[in-house]
Amino acid sequence: MYSRRKFLTQTCGGVGGLALTQLLNTDGLLAAASAGGMGGTHHKAKAKNIIYIYLEGGPSQMDLYDPKPMLNRLDGQALPESMLKNMRFAFLSKESARIMGTPRTFKPHGQCGMELSDLIPHIGSIADDICLVRSMHTDQFNHVPGQLLMNTGSAISGRPSIGSWLSYGLGSASKNLPEFVVLITVGRGVPGGSASWSSGFLPSKYSGVMFRNDGAPVLNLENPARINAAMQKRTIEGVAQMNALRNAEVRDPEIESRIAAYELAFRMQTAGPELMDLSGESKETLDMYGVNRQEPKIEGGSLGGVGLFGTFARNCLMSRRLIERGVRVVQVIHASWDHHSRINTELPHNCALVDQPIAALVKDLKQRGLLEDTLVVCGSEFGRTALGENRPGNRSVTGRDHHPNAFSIWLAGGGIKGGQVIGETDDIAWNVTKDPVHVHDLHATLLHLFGFDHTRLTYRFQGRDFRLTDVHGHVVKKMLA
Repeated sequence: MYSRRKFLTQTCGGVGGLALTQLLNTDGLLAAASAGGMGGTHHKAKAKNIIYIYLEGGPSQMDLYDPKPMLNRLDGQALPESMLKNMRFAFLSKESARIMGTPRTFKPHGQCGMELSDLIPHIGSIADDICLVRSMHTDQFNHVPGQLLMNTGSAISGRPSIGSWLSYGLGSASKNLPEFVVLITVGRGVPGGSASWSSGFLPSKYSGVMFRNDGAPVLNLENPARINAAMQKRTIEGVAQMNALRNAEVRDPEIESRIAAYELAFRMQTAGPELMDLSGESKETLDMYGVNRQEPKIEGGSLGGVGLFGTFARNCLMSRRLIERGVRVVQVIHASWDHHSRINTELPHNCALVDQPIAALVKDLKQRGLLEDTLVVCGSEFGRTALGENRPGNRSVTGRDHHPNAFSIWLAGGGIKGGQVIGETDDIAWNVTKDPVHVHDLHATLLHLFGFDHTRLTYRFQGRDFRLTDVHGHVVKKMLA
């Protein structure tokens, strides 16, 4: 069965990409022709857009979201062997490891009384809008498989990301910008790389498009010198005609993705510069996000933090601007929160970097009436151990190892019931003791908010119907408003 784009490109002798765009714009059919996707949701959606803030590396839950007074009482003591049995760690030597306390203090925030760390006072100011999940758990204890599982539902590279599944299911709501945009504040780097926002085996038009932090959002968006609009138009028409002729022969969906990419790139030449220009934002808004704030100094550098305060603030502001312009999915990534050492120096620095802009984003969305149907998620691939990391060869114990058994994330807007905490962990945040939420459960809930039954949003590949939640997962109804 032909899609509208297939009909136009294969049966009309290869209509040029730009000419096709102009014709469809005239008839008001561009959105229908380029949206793609499944063509309908399974039930009424509560969310239309998502901003997924991914803090790569594994923020320490007991230092930020999950207060554990017992940690300081047990500081320096060993865990019972029964708790260490069958546990795997990245670097920690479990035989000689000891519990490490925390200098962090917690206090209630908002009318809901949510207890949060002194490191995130701005996020504390939006406590009544967020749903804090303290009972997340995952199957992976190392970064790359953990990031892949959290972002694609599988620890194996090559599966579609959350954003790609949503783009596939919903189609595009923007004429001039990609439906899935990735904004990265690079510290040490993202070990999982582009696989975390790739379309996998879905057509490549559903992949996330990574925007640059300065200048044009993507490279080569501007015309070279001496190339005028008429020349650009003829070039795009010629390339589109050749692609369409080839597509008529082989009917390869990737050629359709290529045609769509050329059309989108042409439209972005106008939309891109306007998007990146923040001169129209008020000083009050810029100050709220902390775009021009003074960055504190940190001795000895910072893992993923130095020189990035302004960049992360701009990316949070940019995510709101993207949503306003019809982008479905925005993924904001900051790396890295992998504090195997110097946690009491580097964690405060990283928190100072993200706390104000993230809270400002939620407040800004809310005051503009966008939070109701924009889902904001802030999470990572796993948490940290209650044990101090005693890596062989290192004399000091100043950090925590990877911990998949229990960690925290939070969500706001888009059909989420704010002002609540879901789940509990034991006295040292080692294991979940109430309302466990697996990564697949989180994904099932996200899809539900967008109107999809996670068992029915599938794509056939190599003879099998794949889905984001693999073969299990359930909607966490307590999260829903």
